[in-house]
Amino acid sequence: MDSEAFWRVLDAARDSHQALDEAVVDHLSALRAEEILAFERRFACLRDAVHRWDVWAAAYLIGGGCSDDRFSDFTAGLVALGRDWYERVAACPDALAEHPAVRRAAADGDESVVFDEDFHFVAPTAYERLTGDASVFWEDWAAFACARAATEAEAGDGMGEPFDFTDDEEMRRRLPRLAALYLGAGPA
Repeated sequence: MDSEAFWRVLDAARDSHQALDEAVVDHLSALRAEEILAFERRFACLRDAVHRWDVWAAAYLIGGGCSDDRFSDFTAGLVALGRDWYERVAACPDALAEHPAVRRAAADGDESVVFDEDFHFVAPTAYERLTGDASVFWEDWAAFACARAATEAEAGDGMGEPFDFTDDEEMRRRLPRLAALYLGAGPA
């Protein structure tokens, strides 16, 4: 599944009256097993592309801290936001300060905005619905992912430069708009 097809699935699901993860499951479960695995592959690639320190810092600010597992939920949530927001955040994590839900969450003290654990499981749930077997997805996924990794070049520059998320001044320097929302104006 190429990038265009992946985002079309999300766009079609977004037009549903259901929660996004449920609508994506409905759409995927109507596809062939290999297409569901290809969706998961694209999802994993998109999440891997934003597995960076600067994005983690944004998650740290928004979530009031951020463990490894929570960061995984955050990267899933970034994909679930849709192509436009995903690409904006991939280019500049500080752009999340412009997202209406993030702005509301900052004002309300909601530390769960963007974090989307349920979105991790859309492909496995659809696969189970298609095959009737909950255990087969991960075995099939491992084989599918290994076959693709052998034929596709894996690109990536790593996570970028690490920095101290607990250093408010560093966070203000690197993510000024998000820091203004979550840390306040800072020292005068």
